[in-house]
Amino acid sequence: MNVSHEEDVKTLLSSFEQRLEQLLPAGEQEGQVYAAMREATLVAGKRMRPLLLVMAAVDMGCEKEQPGLLDLACAIEMVHVASLILDDMPCMDNAQQRRGRPTVHRQYGENVAILAAVALLSHAFAVISRAPALPHDVKSCAIAELAASVGHLGLVQGQFRDLNESQSSPGADEILMTNELKTSSLFNATLQLAALAANASPQARERLRFFARDLGQAFQLIDDLTDGSATTGKDAHQDKGKSTLVAVLGAENVWQRLHDHIHSADQHLATACQRGNTTRRYIHAWFEKQLALISQSLRLSLPECQ
Repeated sequence: MNVSHEEDVKTLLSSFEQRLEQLLPAGEQEGQVYAAMREATLVAGKRMRPLLLVMAAVDMGCEKEQPGLLDLACAIEMVHVASLILDDMPCMDNAQQRRGRPTVHRQYGENVAILAAVALLSHAFAVISRAPALPHDVKSCAIAELAASVGHLGLVQGQFRDLNESQSSPGADEILMTNELKTSSLFNATLQLAALAANASPQARERLRFFARDLGQAFQLIDDLTDGSATTGKDAHQDKGKSTLVAVLGAENVWQRLHDHIHSADQHLATACQRGNTTRRYIHAWFEKQLALISQSLRLSLPECQ
């Protein structure tokens, strides 16, 4: 990633963080639920989904300063954070750490964590409904896309499968479907919202669905390969006992699959976003960094991948 592109990403990230703070302002409400909402959402994270939304929209012809674009990005991040809060709960993954900090249920208790997650989900949809300068039909379609990605045929189903697959010894195809539901579905909503903001063609939206599928799979494979790392900001060995492709196929095969998904994702993205290449450059740089970390940590078991 060159210097000018890095500065562009930093500027976009700063604008996003400012808008997120405005949508969850300090002092607006009192009580632990609102405090937990702010704590979970405003703590620094990768912000990959909101950055992707804005970049992809601009690369498809949307004006970067279009009112409402950052609101869509903030809504996506709120939904993502809500899913993380629930994912970390004792009845789910029982995680102790997230983004380098104690998980929400550890800080505020399980009851507050659940309520904060529900409140963030509802707030996300409210943010979209009130997003300035976006046509009513765009808002309606955006809400429908996001609801579908979260619901019982999307992220929720993926989480259920993830929790229960270890009891049934699933094969690779079943694990891939779980990964798609749990991870690709929200990436797809992210990119569909970008397409709606840019008034993209049906063909571009279809390519973005394929891109999201590959991106989600690659993202999950990276998560599986780095499960034992102490640098992820969350619990190490969180996938112990779970059915992952690493456990079923081995790290070397997963490493190759990861490269295949990255290549396929890039091809789909190039076709969908033809007016700019900011998104592709960002994705290239992000994957390059992740692959370097994985290659270093697995040097002994994957010598041929150096």
